[in-house]
Amino acid sequence: MGEIKKFKRVLVANRGEIAIRVFRACRELGIRTVAIYSEEDKNSLFRTKADEAYQIGKGKTPVGVYLSIDEIIALAKAKGVDAIHPGYGFLAENVEFAKACADAGIEFIGPTAEMMDKLGDKIKSKIVANEVGVPTIPGVEKAIATEEEAVEFAEKCGYPVMLKAAAGGGGRGMRIVQNKEELLPQFRSARSEAAKAFGIDDIFIEKYLENPKHIEVQILGDKYGNIVHLFERDCSIQRRHQKVIEFTPALCLTDEQRETICQDALKIAHAVDYRSAGTVEFLVDKTGQHYFIEMNPRIQVEHTVSEIVTGVDIVQDQILVAQGYALDSPEIAIPNQESIKVTGHAIQCRITTEDPANSFMPDTGIIENYRSPGGFGIRLDGGNGFEGSEITPFYDSLLVKITAFSRTFEDTRRKAIRALSEMVIKGVKTNIAFMLNVLNHPTFAAGMCDTGFIANTPDLLHIEKVEDNELKVIEFLGNKFVNETKGNKPQFNVPVFPKFKKEELKGLRGTKQLLDEQGPKAVADWVKDQKKLLITDTTMRDAQQSLMATRVRSVDMEKIAPAVSVYGKDLFSVEMWGGATFDTSYRFLKESPWERLDTLREKMPNILFQMLIRGANAVGYKNYPDNVIKEFVKESAKSGIDVFRIFDSLNWLDGMSVALDETLNQDKIAEACLCYTGDILDESRTKYNLKYYVDMAKELEKRGAHMLGIKDMSGLLKPVAAYKLIKTLKEEIGIPIHLHTHDTSGNGVATILMAAQAGVDVVDAAFNSMSGLTSQPALNSVVAALQNSSRDTGIDSDKIQKISEYWKDVRPVYAGFESELVTSTAEIYKYEIPGGQYSNLKPQVESFGLGHKFEEVKDMYKAVNAMLGDIVKVTPSSKAVGDMAIFMVQNDLTPENIYEKAQGIDFPDSIVSYFEGMMGQPHGGFPEKLQKLVLKGKPAITCRPGELLPPEDFDAIKKHLREDLDLEGTDREAISYAIYPKVFEDYIKTVRKEGNFRYMGSDIFFHSLEVGETCEVKLGEGKVLMVKLHEVRPVDNEGFREAIFEVNGNRRIIKIKDTDVTVNSNTSVLYADESNPMEVGANIPGNIIRVLVKEGDVVEEKQPIAVIEAMKMETNILATAKGTVEKIYISEGQQVKAGEMVAKLK
Repeated sequence: MGEIKKFKRVLVANRGEIAIRVFRACRELGIRTVAIYSEEDKNSLFRTKADEAYQIGKGKTPVGVYLSIDEIIALAKAKGVDAIHPGYGFLAENVEFAKACADAGIEFIGPTAEMMDKLGDKIKSKIVANEVGVPTIPGVEKAIATEEEAVEFAEKCGYPVMLKAAAGGGGRGMRIVQNKEELLPQFRSARSEAAKAFGIDDIFIEKYLENPKHIEVQILGDKYGNIVHLFERDCSIQRRHQKVIEFTPALCLTDEQRETICQDALKIAHAVDYRSAGTVEFLVDKTGQHYFIEMNPRIQVEHTVSEIVTGVDIVQDQILVAQGYALDSPEIAIPNQESIKVTGHAIQCRITTEDPANSFMPDTGIIENYRSPGGFGIRLDGGNGFEGSEITPFYDSLLVKITAFSRTFEDTRRKAIRALSEMVIKGVKTNIAFMLNVLNHPTFAAGMCDTGFIANTPDLLHIEKVEDNELKVIEFLGNKFVNETKGNKPQFNVPVFPKFKKEELKGLRGTKQLLDEQGPKAVADWVKDQKKLLITDTTMRDAQQSLMATRVRSVDMEKIAPAVSVYGKDLFSVEMWGGATFDTSYRFLKESPWERLDTLREKMPNILFQMLIRGANAVGYKNYPDNVIKEFVKESAKSGIDVFRIFDSLNWLDGMSVALDETLNQDKIAEACLCYTGDILDESRTKYNLKYYVDMAKELEKRGAHMLGIKDMSGLLKPVAAYKLIKTLKEEIGIPIHLHTHDTSGNGVATILMAAQAGVDVVDAAFNSMSGLTSQPALNSVVAALQNSSRDTGIDSDKIQKISEYWKDVRPVYAGFESELVTSTAEIYKYEIPGGQYSNLKPQVESFGLGHKFEEVKDMYKAVNAMLGDIVKVTPSSKAVGDMAIFMVQNDLTPENIYEKAQGIDFPDSIVSYFEGMMGQPHGGFPEKLQKLVLKGKPAITCRPGELLPPEDFDAIKKHLREDLDLEGTDREAISYAIYPKVFEDYIKTVRKEGNFRYMGSDIFFHSLEVGETCEVKLGEGKVLMVKLHEVRPVDNEGFREAIFEVNGNRRIIKIKDTDVTVNSNTSVLYADESNPMEVGANIPGNIIRVLVKEGDVVEEKQPIAVIEAMKMETNILATAKGTVEKIYISEGQQVKAGEMVAKLK
């Protein structure tokens, strides 16, 4: 053994994971370390692991910094560096760098420049292999000088051929060419990539073997001619010639094959008297014949698996060899080849920031959450993986290497799977899911994968997208803060709801059990026999629809539902569905009305569930085909609706017939309604007199209704009129009567009490804190008023007070949806505007810029009703009256001048639909003169619209839902789509994109957090996030604000676009619209290195229009449609973000 040169300082001419690996080895040997880094790496982890770190390469490209031989040598000399370790990649195989180190008197930790010259170049290494009798693949013996030479050899050798960068590895500058057409474009691309990665663009060509095994042998030699191998690694699992997963020992080799390959590796190493660590690589064909392909005169990424099974620290030994130690020295302790034994198995998985679902495109961004695995049998070699780390497009995408080891290959595989599953990386996409697919594949489990395994197994790319629910939550809250609340959040009381033990909820019985056991007629008979007044609670449907535009969420209903079930066990029913529920649930609340029904049914098993169905309009605002109405009723009945309150907006019996008949078919309670309008006490109004209502009630009874509903949607039924109407109806019909009214006038409770005195069977009311105004009369007050009377409800006042107290604390959360109506008003009798419409009329008028004419619009509402012949006004007929009133005020029309001034004006769609007969036929018919003016020659119908509509094709809808929306295509989904196609599709897409916040507390859902506030966000059963908003920063130049959250103790930072900020067009980034194929965006962030088209060029779909470089890999940006290039938005050398506009087509 010669002179030992103890190193005091070692410089690592590299970055990331390998730099850290070398720093650790040096520290263990007591050697001080020096790092170099680029401007782009100033915040990287590796430089903090060195004792000293210096930025170099100012003005150079990010990659060029680490290729700056002169600057690296100058720094090393200035800092008294004894040796330089090149790592892998960059200058690791650069002969000139090794020479420069020697010339400067600095030890190059690796082979000499002469050895590298013979073996590091793929062409020269093949010559060495041939000289020592190691088989090689047919190919050229020198770099291809011209494109003509490339064509000539390929023709001679026969396709497919392999292009390889002479000076590199890691798949850089490597291409498989299948035919002549591909050759030159791939040749040019490979040269360009090789030049960027290695500083040398030499390319050679060889015959390509189809799907061989890739086996490499780890070599270690000292300065005295001693060389050993550390056995082989199977590196066959590759994508684009880059290794993804490696393991040792290779299961595909027999002991004889292993010995032969390892001995051939030693022959090549001995031929040049190799020293330091190196890897000899072979391909093994299907017959078991092996061919030498190249030698990498450096440490390899996958060296960890060899270290684990042999116990040899390869990086430490590199340094010791460079200092002059022999392999058999006590420091290295490898006396001979026989001393190296393989124990167990090892698998290495490289976690990269590549997106397998997007052709493995590199991803960039900030790592928001990073949690690594551990435990027995796991080794981690990290590079830049930590929370807050920025992943840039400039360098290799490797984040961390996980090496698993155990006594058997199967247990090693299981440990690798476990470790990958434990790994949490958020903020950037990774290939973890892809690697799990590989590890779980039976071919891998058998150790039989070849180099074509990934390309030939497309199932590996069937990756179930893992939703980052944490990110969706904080993006939702951040956007709410920045663009809605502006950080102004009211203080709310925490609603308290009674909690019950299971035994208290067990065995509850009520009207639901009576229906299920004896049927709807038995329920009707039972109702008629009751002396007590029965009550329907409307809090969960019409009360909140009238007060808060149907915005109350399921999460607030389900909390109080058990209390309603227990304390309200004597209620007749709970109206909790129908009306506007479908529309607002899907459109605004982004939750399923069907799921609400399921949830509440489970929590209130003993009370009848009631819904409002708008006859031929179902729960929509237009007429639907008969089969839609039937299927909707059928599915609703199946899902838990017991009482169908059926009405027609014009009291047209034919409009109710389909829904009524189907309810009877489903053996549910059919409550057919007469809508009350006018005033039966005013004998001058003869259209809707007492006889009209009695005749209609008798006809509904005749048609099979189990109960008669009186739907006083505008609250026009005065107390005395209620007594008169109910008293008369009780004498004329034999079915129970159910009264529904609104309390807009303040007379609601009086109306109910007078109706009770007249013998009404059931009344609608809402718990006091959700009653009054445009809602229903106060339930608690009605119960209290009737105590100790002949109509005593039997409901416990003290217990239901707890329910009212709950809603009292819930209601303020929804204050933003309430109207400006704060007191009762008797003018409702004058205008006859329904409660819900009255609440929303002023905002609607203001939206037309007519807020200052609100009183005029109300007067016009009354006038329009008279023009139409005094009609029943309830959705959708009431909407037609309201739209017409606004239209007339807007256009200065009056009942007197409309026939002159409106000849050439298009009327609102709703009023046209009304006069066409699409809402049904009004009592007394249409005013012909006005009908002609509105329709302008269009024909009107006199039959049911449903008779003219073709049946809905539910099979076609289900196919669309399955194929285009990736849904199951259930009956519920098909019905929802049939009624609200766009609203339902938007709901599905929004929930998938932005998240499902069904269980989020409503104070957070509507008002977000204030800075410093912490909340719990429930995502599902057993899934709760603790979220704290730390800070929202000022707007940046592009109009974004950073919101800093803490989720389950982990800091996460997101950027939110502030929609109130006008951005300087010179600094803002223009992004392509993903839904518009004529706008082409960058598929990844990176550097535009070539623009392949110009404005005016005609391009085909999927034609390359530019080349982008990220992480040292070149990728084409493809046209997303056929067209002509209208505008190019980028230029060569420009850095672009993912999605940034590249070109616009026309």
